[in-house]
Amino acid sequence: MQQVIHTHQLCRFFEVGDTKVHALDHVDLSVNQGDFVAVMGPSGSGKSTLMNILGCLDTADAGDYHLLDQRVSRMDDIHLSSLRNQYIGFVFQSFHLLPRLTALDNVLLPLRYSDGDITISTQRARKLLDRLGMSQRMDHRPNQLSGGQRQRVAIARALVAAPPLLLADEPTGNLDSKTSIEIMDLFTELNGEGQTVLMVTHEDDVAAYAKRVIHMRDGKIEREHLNAAA
Repeated sequence: MQQVIHTHQLCRFFEVGDTKVHALDHVDLSVNQGDFVAVMGPSGSGKSTLMNILGCLDTADAGDYHLLDQRVSRMDDIHLSSLRNQYIGFVFQSFHLLPRLTALDNVLLPLRYSDGDITISTQRARKLLDRLGMSQRMDHRPNQLSGGQRQRVAIARALVAAPPLLLADEPTGNLDSKTSIEIMDLFTELNGEGQTVLMVTHEDDVAAYAKRVIHMRDGKIEREHLNAAA
């Protein structure tokens, strides 16, 4: 089984006044291809810092991080940006859709600077939106869509470049219960097809969809368990 994420003794520090805060304190984590992992923990536990580093949005102060066969720990901003575009799809709590663009154009954003054929890219984007039940909403702008529809557009955008890793940060945080179930069923379906998913959540019922749950506290992995039902 190919290892998608591997961290060794990962540390991240922040200076708060005269105090050094250990946002991540020697974290060892491995995620294999096809895993569905939920990361949980109270505010300040380090889960968001971990997500930012795994997503190449931030860098560690110490330790190593390998994403597939790439040693991320020593990369500069240009290489980190390239790695994000190539390997990672992001789904955020607040969707982060551009308000003036249609659903289709928002999905196509990650491919704007690629060298791929625009016709093929558009076909893939349309196919994803159709699969996610958005075939009648492709020309709608975000303010014309419900929260669940906007999250479906965001998921299609995250998947359009076929990244090996999908990172989801509180993906149901702005959704009602019914829509949350629909979105999590979708993540389960994608994972069943081989998509590697790592998700940050504070909700037990959302974490229950994952195969494996990691609990963080004070910058450390406190414990983890497998979900028997997942």
